Amino acid sequence: MAAPCAEDPSLERHFKGHRDAVTCVDFSINTKQLASGSMDSCLMVWHMKPQSRAYRFTGHKDAVTCVNFSPSGHLLASGSRDKTVRIWVPNVKGESTVFRAHTATVRSVHFCSDGQSFVTASDDKTVKVWATHRQKFLFSLSQHINWVRCANFVTYVDFHPSGTCIAAAGMDNTVKVWDVRTHRLLQHYQLHSAAVNGLSFHPSGNYLITASSDSTLKILDLMEGRLLYTLHGHQGPATTVAFSRTGEYFASGGSDEQVMVWKSNFDIVDHGEVTKVPRPPATLASSMGNLTVSILEQRLTLTEDKLKQCLENQQLIMQRATP
Repeated sequence: MAAPCAEDPSLERHFKGHRDAVTCVDFSINTKQLASGSMDSCLMVWHMKPQSRAYRFTGHKDAVTCVNFSPSGHLLASGSRDKTVRIWVPNVKGESTVFRAHTATVRSVHFCSDGQSFVTASDDKTVKVWATHRQKFLFSLSQHINWVRCANFVTYVDFHPSGTCIAAAGMDNTVKVWDVRTHRLLQHYQLHSAAVNGLSFHPSGNYLITASSDSTLKILDLMEGRLLYTLHGHQGPATTVAFSRTGEYFASGGSDEQVMVWKSNFDIVDHGEVTKVPRPPATLASSMGNLTVSILEQRLTLTEDKLKQCLENQQLIMQRATP
């Protein structure tokens, strides 16, 4: 058994400023700033330093659905129901560049690891790649619409830090962890009593946090395949959640218009100890960045052909996108 944390996760900061439900959150790389988007069409950049003034960015004509800091923290991308993506300089001026990105709501935007490009996904069934500084459209993956369509029942997807697994949050109240190489279901959690709206891997890869319309956040221990914590804070659906880049904090947003910052209390020593402890077969084990997967066949069976097809098509997308 992994040694318990010294303290339970605790609420660290509480930000108020949005005028409607919070839809997305993301930490800057140095954890000094937290960005949040809302149904109020605004983007807020909050400062973790007490008494520091927040920035409110306006420009989108409809709800902000996704936010992502660039790896350097010097840029901030946002996607919206107004079908555009904006790249902001997160300072007091709040200047932005508009990308007329899609013909339907933009659901996801993420910078690549070097920040030179970013990828967007939309309800128009396309995935597009853009050059950040040249402000140029590079290519579209619209020919792979089957994967996008059959993923519609999944509300949120995130990659494990190793890149070999994904976690999928569903409208069916479940969270599933899949191996993208073998298309095998590794873990299946039915812990929430309503739709799961967002999730985020801890940088160590050992933990996963989820946000649900049942108003709770849940922290899962992927090494043990069990629930660690259930956190209550939002009055109404929890719509989004994200770990900071270091894993020291996580932030959540909800339909109650609140953004909450929590201290995770997962320290680096615990990560090292976790990876040294022998594990039962049905676990995920992370060691030096490589994911070791073992499957207990009796418990974990591939029952969802649609998601299997999604993953197969995703593999094709990745292969064709590789030069």
